[in-house]
Amino acid sequence: MKSYIAIRGGGDLASGIAIRLFRAGYKVLITEISKPLSVRRMVSFSEAIYDGFTSIENIVARKIGSIEELERFDDHEIPIVVDPDMKFLENPSVTITALIDGRMGKKPIPQSLYKDFPFVIGIGPGFNAGVDCNVVIESNRGHTLGRIYRHGYSKEDTKVPAGDPKRVLRSPSNGVIHTFNKIGKVVFKNDVIARVNDIEILAPFSGLIRGLIHDGLEVETGMKIGDLDHNIDEQICYLVSDKALAIGGSVLEVLLSDLSLLPEKRGQLTNK
Repeated sequence: MKSYIAIRGGGDLASGIAIRLFRAGYKVLITEISKPLSVRRMVSFSEAIYDGFTSIENIVARKIGSIEELERFDDHEIPIVVDPDMKFLENPSVTITALIDGRMGKKPIPQSLYKDFPFVIGIGPGFNAGVDCNVVIESNRGHTLGRIYRHGYSKEDTKVPAGDPKRVLRSPSNGVIHTFNKIGKVVFKNDVIARVNDIEILAPFSGLIRGLIHDGLEVETGMKIGDLDHNIDEQICYLVSDKALAIGGSVLEVLLSDLSLLPEKRGQLTNK
């Protein structure tokens, strides 16, 4: 019987957590929705849902069609499955030793949502340690980033992005998005980056497209659809962020300190 650390969400922060755990020797299982909405797609394992597999810093995540496929899955890759309702719980051949909710919904969750899990780690706002999860990890940048809370809440969502607030591109309306540029491209101020219905989304300043949602997805007013950076070094599009690595390190600390959960040794690990 295989045991896994399950991570809900395959966005950039959740993927950073997955990478730190995987490199340390843990078996990781990622669950996603059928059409992920990740913006920093080059560092999000959710891309495997669209393409079948993806690689971040030489670590591969591969899409599986069902939990049953885990029995013959290559332990040198990370499995990711479309399973928003956590039906993997119904499979007796898979043991989940801990679950990490890295979806960054930033909204309160039902207290009974994770009653069937032995240990739950919530990332960022929306969780109450000791009530709806065991541990909350701070996701807000600053001196408290990565702090581990065993009682109470992390900081509330400030709704203000770190750095230049203009860097975050948001949908101007409900509709279907059509993109006209790719991640890694340098654009100039007022270049058209995307369009929702007939409304153009223009570059607020000249910079690098660090993240951009998939073309053709349904979006809502105010939804984050892109990320522009003043730094025009294309390499930053493909590197896990300091924030994701910090949070991943805190998750690793919790697994070792709160659960005494030692990783399994799989032999030579990817990127070692």
